[in-house]
Amino acid sequence: MNLELSAEQEAVRQLAAEFVAREVTPHAAAWDRREAVDPAIVGKLGELGFLGLTVPEEHGGSGGDHLSYCLVLEELGRGDSAVRGMVSVSLGLVAKSIAAYGTPAQRSEWLPRLCSGAALGCFALTEPGSGSDAAALTTRATRDGADWLLTGAKVFITNGTTADVALVFARSGGPGHRGITAFLVPTDSPGLTRREIHGKLGLRGQATAELVLDGVRVPDSARLGEEGGGFRLALSTLAKGRMSVAAGCVGIAQGCLDAAVGYAGQRTQFGKPIAGHQLVQQLLAEIAVDTAAARMLVWQVADLIDRGEPFATEASMAKLFASEAAVRAANNAVQVFGGYGYIDEYPVGKYLRDARVATLYEGTSQIQQLLIGRALTGVNAF
Repeated sequence: MNLELSAEQEAVRQLAAEFVAREVTPHAAAWDRREAVDPAIVGKLGELGFLGLTVPEEHGGSGGDHLSYCLVLEELGRGDSAVRGMVSVSLGLVAKSIAAYGTPAQRSEWLPRLCSGAALGCFALTEPGSGSDAAALTTRATRDGADWLLTGAKVFITNGTTADVALVFARSGGPGHRGITAFLVPTDSPGLTRREIHGKLGLRGQATAELVLDGVRVPDSARLGEEGGGFRLALSTLAKGRMSVAAGCVGIAQGCLDAAVGYAGQRTQFGKPIAGHQLVQQLLAEIAVDTAAARMLVWQVADLIDRGEPFATEASMAKLFASEAAVRAANNAVQVFGGYGYIDEYPVGKYLRDARVATLYEGTSQIQQLLIGRALTGVNAF
């Protein structure tokens, strides 16, 4: 794996850093307080091509490699994980799924809009009764002539109230993973209602919703991939999604390091800057090592994807380590700040709240450990 960025990759990273400094960081605390990101950010992300990274240009995307994609997500995570999540889901889970599994008609209908920021997507897999055990989902897809009728409920859906299309997973056959099919459902479809979930610990600016489908009618042309192939599609998509989450966690950890080092050099206690105290340096060193290690795990996954090599286990490793590292980094940064880390005048408290959910969604830390264990032993523990 080449550890040196190309000139093009460095230019993408710099573009993302400048965008975050100008359009995200100055507003992150306000968006967090009012529990809503300015929707105008979507168009701005689209203008720079950030919503079309790795999607082929012939489908309306901006092309590029997966390391460039991770560099952008790291910068977005450093600025505001709520914005990073919008991109990870709409691009990483929805647009990339359409690019990989969609028909020519589906690609032409959705990809130019999703990649330009004219539309957003959401990934509707999780249900009130099935999170880690996604194969147990109960939303039904029933044939009605040439159409399908979708009935059920989804929960904790990122972009749920702002998306224009939902990638919905529903049971079209018998029990288990072989009976699940994926559908592209316009969110203005009759019978689809959306309710935003407020009062979250973190990611407060991100639209997180419950979706209820009551006999939502979609044509068979809305089916994404093969009938009964939805679960395999979801697993393939989530493997890359774990890289996206991990990249955002690297951004959180880097943001914590920058903030803590800066504060430690300014804050004076016992007659000298706290940066001169050994135990403060220990906290800073732990953040720095966690950040660097997490970044390399993410880059490894991107490199494997770009070379066409298997990457699922490495993605689980990156997601497991980076999400837990982001929590440790934020917790250590709060400790460096002391009481000031506990108020939102400084960013480290928000970093801690935003980092915590990364150990839960797109596969909890425990699920990642089981996936890694299965790859090592050949024995399925769940």
